[in-house]
Amino acid sequence: MEGIIIKGIGAYTPSKIVTNNDLSKIVETSDEWIRSRTGIKERRISQGEDTSYMGIKASEKAIELANLQREDIDLIVFSTCTPDMFIPSSACIVQKEMGLKNAVAFDLNAACSGFVYGVDVARSLMKTNNYKNALVIGSENLSKVINWEDRKTCVLFADGAASIVLSKSESEGIIDSICKSYGDNGEFLSIGGREIKNPFMDESISKYQYLDMDGSEIFKFATSSVTSSIKDILQKNNMTIDDIDYIVPHQANVRIIEYVAKKLKTSMDKFYMNIDTYGNTSSASIPLALNEMYNKGILQKGQNLLLVGFGGGLTYGSSLIKWSI
Repeated sequence: MEGIIIKGIGAYTPSKIVTNNDLSKIVETSDEWIRSRTGIKERRISQGEDTSYMGIKASEKAIELANLQREDIDLIVFSTCTPDMFIPSSACIVQKEMGLKNAVAFDLNAACSGFVYGVDVARSLMKTNNYKNALVIGSENLSKVINWEDRKTCVLFADGAASIVLSKSESEGIIDSICKSYGDNGEFLSIGGREIKNPFMDESISKYQYLDMDGSEIFKFATSSVTSSIKDILQKNNMTIDDIDYIVPHQANVRIIEYVAKKLKTSMDKFYMNIDTYGNTSSASIPLALNEMYNKGILQKGQNLLLVGFGGGLTYGSSLIKWSI
């Protein structure tokens, strides 16, 4: 039986570290206020690195670890809600700059659930087409859509990228995925686009072009969606929480994960968290955590991992994988 495994992983984050104390100099906040409410101590902020650049740096490491040549990559799924530009896609920029001439390339926007969506989309295309090696990238430059005078959001979000290589194999890898959307409440987390303006309108329609979030509504959505997503994928695959070695959640707020752990009646030790040093990097957060776990030697071949994401759209989803590196 043909499976699809994770064969390589890599990450890139900007070198600029911004602490909570740094933020307190530009907005009314404090280290204690941020840490007690979010679990974040510091984050990485771009000093010119754009979304595609960070994705390229992460992908170079992933392809090298996978021991593949660049012409071996035949699919690029780039998850981001902060692309360099509308056209060309960030995936096509990666293809050009890395010389991935044989790859089909496109972007995907499911916000903070994007990496889970990307894995599911790549896996599905690999099963139905003759794609042997796929690059799934999560990369975000959220600092360019943050209102740095809004303390509700500027303390949360950050920049970074991570990438995996998926390859066809005789071994089991990606076991299952569940992705869902709830567009009815999409206004609770949004980033506006360009204003609507043309010669045939009496007045232009302006949009708020910064990230805007209703924190209390997103907290309620996150806690319920993460809990149900974990339960659903375990039940679907006849597994229990005890069969999972680690749950790797989207890194949004430590309070959300504490609430979920309580609901699932499991220990926080089951969840891997690194939000304290990276903040919320949207679609990059889950693969950034995976990359850190791999580099620290936490991950071992054959371990069962459950990835779970939630975010703007509103979107959520989970992936059940057997670690293979």
